[in-house]
Amino acid sequence: MNLTTGAQRALRRSLTVEDALPTRMPVYVNSIAYLFGATALMSFVLLIVSGVLLALGGPFWYHTNSVGRFFDYIHFWGVQIFFAALFAHLATKFFLGAWRDGRWATWMVGSLLLATAIFTGLTGYLLQTNWDSQWIATQAKDAMNAAGIGALFNTMNTGQVLMLHTVVMPLVVAAIIGLHLFLVRRDSPVRPYDD
Repeated sequence: MNLTTGAQRALRRSLTVEDALPTRMPVYVNSIAYLFGATALMSFVLLIVSGVLLALGGPFWYHTNSVGRFFDYIHFWGVQIFFAALFAHLATKFFLGAWRDGRWATWMVGSLLLATAIFTGLTGYLLQTNWDSQWIATQAKDAMNAAGIGALFNTMNTGQVLMLHTVVMPLVVAAIIGLHLFLVRRDSPVRPYDD
């Protein structure tokens, strides 16, 4: 059996078509508490689109051209919306007890997603190459050295930070989001506490 066949069988066993693309959702999902995850997901799509456009245009384009600056601002505000929605999603799911009923894996993957997104945000902040980001880069380098991972990631190396921010970390975040959505679809959205 090859890897593709094994993956197809595993998906068929754990996720039905109705789970993957539901036609009806439970009534309790109509609450605003269930909106923040979708907001974070849509802002992530906005970040990917604006980030690809910024990468294609290059720094000269988004620093000197009004259209480039527009997409730079879209990317900046997309990050703000993404993190606000992510923290609101985390808070609402914490108070809903999202780890209940065997959903601990979904909760842990979501926590991993938050940590990965914060690291991705740090790499993006370092790419601004202004005085603030240079100060943060030197402080972060000291923190990386103190944690013993300074040899793996150098915040002062712009090429390394650029590759992480534009290629590696978006793929990692997208993969974790995909796993998180798979787990949510497989186990269904968490029910509110019974009165």
